[in-house]
Amino acid sequence: MSELPNHNPSIAKRALIRLRQWFDSDYFPGGPDAARAKPDRFEWARAIPFIFIHAGCLFLPLVGWSWAAVAVAAALYLLRMFAITGFYHRYFSHRTFQTSRVAQFIFAAWGNTAVQRGALWWAAVHRHHHKHSDDEHDAHSPRQRGFWWAHIGWMTTSKNFPTDYNTIRDLAKYPELVFLNRFDLIVPAIFGVSLYGFGALLNYVWPQLGTSGGQIFIWGFFVSTVFLLHGTLFINSLAHVWGRKRFNTEDDSRNSLLLALITLGEGWHNNHHRYMATARQGFFWWEIDVTFYVLKVFSWLGIIWDLKPVPKSIYAEVSAQGPAAESK
Repeated sequence: MSELPNHNPSIAKRALIRLRQWFDSDYFPGGPDAARAKPDRFEWARAIPFIFIHAGCLFLPLVGWSWAAVAVAAALYLLRMFAITGFYHRYFSHRTFQTSRVAQFIFAAWGNTAVQRGALWWAAVHRHHHKHSDDEHDAHSPRQRGFWWAHIGWMTTSKNFPTDYNTIRDLAKYPELVFLNRFDLIVPAIFGVSLYGFGALLNYVWPQLGTSGGQIFIWGFFVSTVFLLHGTLFINSLAHVWGRKRFNTEDDSRNSLLLALITLGEGWHNNHHRYMATARQGFFWWEIDVTFYVLKVFSWLGIIWDLKPVPKSIYAEVSAQGPAAESK
C-alpha cells in the first residue's frame, strides 16, 4: 500500500510563511478564515515580535543613558500615545470627528510608529470589542480568560491576526490606508532608522549632551515602545477590573483617574462604553482627558472638525442617578 502524500508543510516552509506574514499582514496561505478557525491559544511564533521589543531594552547597559535620551523616550511616549488614543481609537475606530484624506493618512502613519499594527486592524478589533464586550466572543476580556490573556495573550494567537475588512468598510475604501495596514512594519522600520540618525546628529552637533545614535535608538524605540504598549493594553485588562462604574453597562468597564493619566484620557472607560460616539471620554471638567484637549486644539487649527459632543441625555442620566450610584 503506497503512502499518502504529506500535506503538512515543512518546518522551513512554515518559518518562511511566518516571516512573510510579518511583512505582509494580509498574507494567509489558507485564507483569513482558516486563520480565524485556529484554536484560540498562545503561539510562540506570534509572540516573537513582542519578545523582540522587550529584548531590545536589554541593550540599555551597552548604550547607557543621558537626559537627552530619557527626554526623547518620554516625548515619544506622549506623542505616540496621543496617536493611538486620538487617531487609532477616537477617529479610526469610532469616527468621532472628521478630517481630510491627507490628514487621515498622516494620522494612520503616525499611529503606526507605536508598533501596534495598522490602523485598520486596530479599528476592526476595537469595533468587535464593543460589539461583544466581555462576552465569550470578546478577544480580550478579563472576565472570560483572565488578566494576562486580556493584557497581551490575545495578540499571540493566529485567530486574532487577520484584519476583518468587513467591519471597517468605511476605511477599507482608501487604498493608502489598506497599504499601511498590510505592510505595517514599513513605518516602524523607518521610524527606528530615523531615531538612530537623529541620535547620531545630536552627538555631532551637541556632543555635550552625551548621547549617540544607538542610545537614542534604544531609548526612543525600545524603551518608549514597551511602556507605550503596556500603557495601551492596560485599558483592555485593568480598565475592565479596576475602578468605578458610573453607568450600569452590561460589560465590566471601569473609570480610573490613574489609567486616564497613563493613557491621556482613555481611563474613563466606563464613560466610553456608555457612549462611544463622542470625541470626549472625560465627560466632566474634572475628568482629565488630555487627548480631547489636543483634539480641540487641532479643531481650532482646522486640521479636524465636527468633534462629536457628549449628548445632553447622558448628563441627564448621570443627574438622575446621583453620585451614590457609582460602584466599584
